[in-house]
Amino acid sequence: MAVVALTGCSSGFGFEGALAFARNGDVVYATMRDLSRGARLLAAADKESLNLHLKRLDVADSESFPAILAEIVDESGRIDVLVNNAGINRCGALEDLSDAAFRDVMETNCTGPMLLTKAVLPHMRRQRSGCIIMMSSLSGIAGLPGDVAYTASKFAIEGATEALRHEVDRWGIRVALVEGGLYATGIFDAIAPGESPLPDDYPADSPYRRLMERRLGEIRERLPDAMDPRIVAELYVRIAASDGSQLRWPADDVAVKVLETMFGQDDTGRDRFLRDVAGCDWWSDGE
Repeated sequence: MAVVALTGCSSGFGFEGALAFARNGDVVYATMRDLSRGARLLAAADKESLNLHLKRLDVADSESFPAILAEIVDESGRIDVLVNNAGINRCGALEDLSDAAFRDVMETNCTGPMLLTKAVLPHMRRQRSGCIIMMSSLSGIAGLPGDVAYTASKFAIEGATEALRHEVDRWGIRVALVEGGLYATGIFDAIAPGESPLPDDYPADSPYRRLMERRLGEIRERLPDAMDPRIVAELYVRIAASDGSQLRWPADDVAVKVLETMFGQDDTGRDRFLRDVAGCDWWSDGE
């Protein structure tokens, strides 16, 4: 039985992930920014008599992280798994995005998860064990136009997680990235349902407007075929039980194909290459 904390549990992967871990017999701390959105999750857990607790956590409020994690440790004695699941998107060409929108995506999708991970690491080092799961995306493997903020945030979390993996493995802490295609999580709910898929406040005179309309229109047409987020939720549970030898976990056939195309070798070979080039095996092996 593991003690698991997840972010972004009001919907999507986080909602289903919290239930999947609880069904696995784990003690689950499901966090979200707005606890008023947690009623549906609590009802689902109560219906199955699952061991699930709600806590408020805003991934943009890093000052609150130590106290929240300390509460979990005080109540359950440890933290075995952290799933950095919360994420947002702001579609748009770079020129059309406000500075605030770009920063908001980076803060929620990369800076917040890394700082929350930073806050949990002292607990896991003391345990000499732990598993940290980062929800990435195929947008962190291949950048596409009109998705620049989200892509930047996911490329950043990919690189930071790969570096982190080597920093903490000597303490028995496992780190993983989840790669997925298009899922029915609600992240694209902001795509307008009317004639134009763009939000009302999108710049009317933008030179990218017609391009963005086509891009979002294509995504809107694909949404009915979006995959079930329970696929990723069940993958979270499998990753938490794994030995840590795999960094990138494709969640579906589309992700498998993209990873095979973009990376010509498996994680073991990639790790060996990076360690040989950097000459830093001593970091993981210790003195």
